[in-house]
Amino acid sequence: MDRIYVFDTTLRDGEQSPGVNLNIKEKLQIAKQLVRLGVDIIEAGFPMASPGDAAAVAKIAGSVKGVTVAALARANFGDIDRAREALREAEQPRIHTFISTSDIHLQHQLRMSREQVLEAAREAVKRAKSYTADVEFSAMDASRSEIDYLCRVLAAAIEAGATVLNIPDTVGYAVPDEFGEFIRTIRERTPGIEKVTISVHCHNDLGLAVANTLAAVQNGARQVEVAVNGIGERAGNAALEELVMTLYARRSLYGFNTGIKTEEIFRTSKLVSSLTGMPVQYNKAIVGKNSFAHESGIHQDGVLKERTTYEIIDPKVIGVPQSTLVLGKLSGRHAFKSRLAELGYVLSEEELKTAFARFKELCDRKKSITDEDLQALVDEEIRRIPPTFELKYLHVSSGTTVVPTATIGLTVHDKPVEEAACGNGPVDAIYKAIDKITAVKCTLETYGIDAVTGGKDAVGSVIVRVRSERGQTFLGRGISTDVLEASARAYIDAVNKIVADANGPKLRPEV
Repeated sequence: MDRIYVFDTTLRDGEQSPGVNLNIKEKLQIAKQLVRLGVDIIEAGFPMASPGDAAAVAKIAGSVKGVTVAALARANFGDIDRAREALREAEQPRIHTFISTSDIHLQHQLRMSREQVLEAAREAVKRAKSYTADVEFSAMDASRSEIDYLCRVLAAAIEAGATVLNIPDTVGYAVPDEFGEFIRTIRERTPGIEKVTISVHCHNDLGLAVANTLAAVQNGARQVEVAVNGIGERAGNAALEELVMTLYARRSLYGFNTGIKTEEIFRTSKLVSSLTGMPVQYNKAIVGKNSFAHESGIHQDGVLKERTTYEIIDPKVIGVPQSTLVLGKLSGRHAFKSRLAELGYVLSEEELKTAFARFKELCDRKKSITDEDLQALVDEEIRRIPPTFELKYLHVSSGTTVVPTATIGLTVHDKPVEEAACGNGPVDAIYKAIDKITAVKCTLETYGIDAVTGGKDAVGSVIVRVRSERGQTFLGRGISTDVLEASARAYIDAVNKIVADANGPKLRPEV
């Protein structure tokens, strides 16, 4: 079978999803999971966007092995030099430079002539090539570009040393038959294109990103640019899990394979959803909660007799937990560690110690612990930054005839501090009490609560989005069987991120 190379842009285009702002630790955690997943290229970020982005790219470049690490750069020397610096420690560096080629972008955004853009593309690739042998060139808004001019620009990029040519459907305008023909025509009309790898980067504005990518693959593309859970600008990118599993499930039709370890797909999806604060819709293909759920009596009867009657993919292939092992308060550290390993978590001794302590706390409140409980608990613990503020206790008085009042006990640099406050409701009172202790000026923009697990003793997950005084947004997440405790933990998590950002590399503002 022909090999399709998977270029993952979760950490670059995916992070451009409105409201998503990952810190360096979170980006590195996702990058390491992408290595376990088996992607070929990780686009780690856009170094020129901010010092935080540059620092994250450098950290990933120096930490992951066995994978190409790419950094994005506009077609100018400043961006390319910054990308090169960020990739200095990469085992397999790639500079990914781009410029628009559609007349609408040239006229209204770049305000450059076609010849100026062609020359800028040529010089950008030459500059990148002087730093690394692996250079990718993207013609932004290619699918709305005049084909003959586009081929001229691509030919110039090849001549200048590009090793990968990316043909983006930047605004998700293409449809499959048209896009497949577009790729075929580019192959026919671009001199030297047989020397390079053709890549495609499709957006999902019309819900056709995966279909367009597959059409391109059938017409000669051998690199696909995707994001976990399909996240990204506007309606997002082609979803990694959907594209990979289509090639897997229909391999007899397409005849292509990838290097993806499919059993890591579900774990990767859960991690990205947790860290970005972007929930996966229940009916999302491959990784949605309902993807392998059957309610219809006819479907249930068929699946019980033979799974393939209504399931075209075995859920175990993508790593959906199937174990019936029940953990509880009598379970030991070894059983806890073994179950986490089965779920795909590799924790350091310190992380394991912290997670096990939280597990024991949860066991005192909940009769049995499910896989989903463990995933929610560990995702909260292992992604935490070193906390300035930690919750020690919480007391709330509320009702229809009393003013909601909260008393909060936090440790601040290991010293206990207590405050109380009244509010319009119990959560408002909790947050006002926390504000008194932390003295961090911020604004709560969104508050969301969800039941991670089912039943009366379900674990609740609270996600808040907080805007700092400098105008940056930070996500905070807390879990507990007590939703008020989860609310407090989420807010404290966000405040800790604001403090950590103020003391370290600045994170990229919300885009």
